[in-house]
Parts: sequence; C-alpha cells; structure tokens
Amino acid sequence: MQDRVIPAWLGGGDSHQGISPAMRRVAQALAANPQRCSYAPVAEVAELAGTTPSTVVRYAQALGYRGWPPLQQELRAHYLASLSTDQTKAEHADGGAMGPVHEAVRRDISNLTLALELVDPEVVHAATVAMAGARSTLVVASGSFTAPAHVLTHLASTMGLPFTLEGRGGVHLASAAGRLSPEDCLVAISFWKQFREIAVLTEAVREAGVPVVVITDAANTRLASAATYLITVPSEGVSFFQSVTAATSVVYGLLAGIESHVAADARKAHERTQALWNALDVWDQRR
Repeated sequence: MQDRVIPAWLGGGDSHQGISPAMRRVAQALAANPQRCSYAPVAEVAELAGTTPSTVVRYAQALGYRGWPPLQQELRAHYLASLSTDQTKAEHADGGAMGPVHEAVRRDISNLTLALELVDPEVVHAATVAMAGARSTLVVASGSFTAPAHVLTHLASTMGLPFTLEGRGGVHLASAAGRLSPEDCLVAISFWKQFREIAVLTEAVREAGVPVVVITDAANTRLASAATYLITVPSEGVSFFQSVTAATSVVYGLLAGIESHVAADARKAHERTQALWNALDVWDQRR
C-alpha cells in the first residue's frame, strides 16, 4: 500500500515526518481496514500491521492522541461518516439477542464510558467559563442533533443567561450569527457527516474573534478545526441514525459547570422562573 492512500490525519504524506516505519505500517493497516480496526482490540491491530501493541499506542500518541482508544474512536467516526444512511443501517444489522432497546442501551453505555476518556476536563472548564461570561451565546445544530442543543439552551435560559438556539439553517443561521462579536459565544453541535453550513459559519465566526465551543464526534474535521474549545464524544447508534446520548450527558455537565460560575444570578433566575410556573399553573397537581 502506498502512503498516498493514507489520510493526512493518520500520518499520510508530509503531515507527520517523525513517524517510524513500524508506525507507518500501523497507518497503512488503519487506512486499508477502517471497519475492522475501528472495533478491533489493540493486539489485533498490531498483528494486522506486523508490529507490537506498544507501537500502536506510540503511533496514536505521535498523532496527538492520548492512546489507542481515542484514535480508534476517531477512526470509527470517520468510517461511519463515509457511509450512506442505508450502509449505516446495514452496519448495525446484527442486533443483540434481547432486541433493539437493550442494544441501544448497551451502545450508549459504551459511548458514555469512552466519553469519560475522550473529554478533557480542562477544556470543559474553559468552555463553561466562556459561556458563563459571554454577553450572549448562540447554539447552532440541525436535525436530530438539535436535541442536546435544546437542552443546553433551555436550561441555560432558566439560569437567566441569554442563550438562543438556531436550528433552521440558511438565512436564519446567517441572521442569528451576524450579530455575534468577541464578547459573545457560539456553540456548534454536529456529528456524523457534518453539516456544511454549520462548518462554514463556525469558521467565519471564529475568524471574527468569537469564542467557539464545538461538540462533535471527530477531532479531524473542518468543524473541529474551527473550535476554540473542542469537546469530542462518541455518537454511534444502533441503526441508520447516530446517538446523542453522550453529547446530552456532556451538555448536562456543561450546564452544571456554567451554574457554578453564575450561582447567585442563577438562583434569582430560578426563583423568578418558579414564580412564573406557579402563576401559569404549569404543573399537574393530580399526580
């Protein structure tokens, strides 16, 4: 296999001159077998590359990952993004013996476990500081990926923070983002194949000096490269769709972090919101 078929993010071309010949074989194995290697244990990947597990780990670290699991997640995300909707469904055709619900729960448990390793606490802290201190925060997402965006926007608003969600795209996206300045913040949430307009918007906003928080499933994408604060989480589902469970869990953590920075103001906002709930008779008292 020639190096020209190895993507730059895996060390192809001139992107990583310091990679040894043994590491280059690992890169070739991953590029040639993305489906197999994105699930295989490190020992199997090493055998496929004709090297040792420690070399696979060193290769991952040479690319900037903390070890093999984060690199494997990146490989899996890129592989899934290369598939069509029907191909993604076929990828998960062999469901568990207990049915789709149990299989979905198992997949999300796996995603959440890996998220514990992927998410950098220092990046999360910096992102919460940026959002808590921003004049306003615009959250952008599309399709089913707006689910965690809705959670973030709604609960931040109950703290009295000026968060807004734009999920319609097109001219609506441009109008909402056009008012942003370096005193504001943008949160972009996108997975799988990525939405071009969100990536383009994020690049333009970042170039204008606006802090950008990106929540996504791969670190080597156009969207991720525009992030000031990049948070990567797994998003693999059990059918033709991706799962946002890990992303939603991260959003809850971000909200808790934001609340810790605006505790006094959040408490007052909560009191005002609860008073309005009572005035509007929101809750069913006959539970």
